[in-house]
Amino acid sequence: MLRMELEEALQSADRVILDFSGVGIVTQSFIDELIGVLILEQGPRILQRLSFKGCNEDVRAVIRFVASSRSADHAASAQATLH
Repeated sequence: MLRMELEEALQSADRVILDFSGVGIVTQSFIDELIGVLILEQGPRILQRLSFKGCNEDVRAVIRFVASSRSADHAASAQATLH
């Protein structure tokens, strides 16, 4: 549901701010569903249109891990389609 709202916001705005102020912890599966799917579908360039605000170090670490992992998955998928 939240990802669908994010996708709608990205259709109408050049940049979307995701505010994690007051959020102490997130799960990898939550962030993967929120942005990982977008990275797989649209590529890592989608991250240039997202701003992450109010993230503590734990939240930022999960975001970085998911972004890195899904960017690598996207690159591997693109490479596989070339062969």
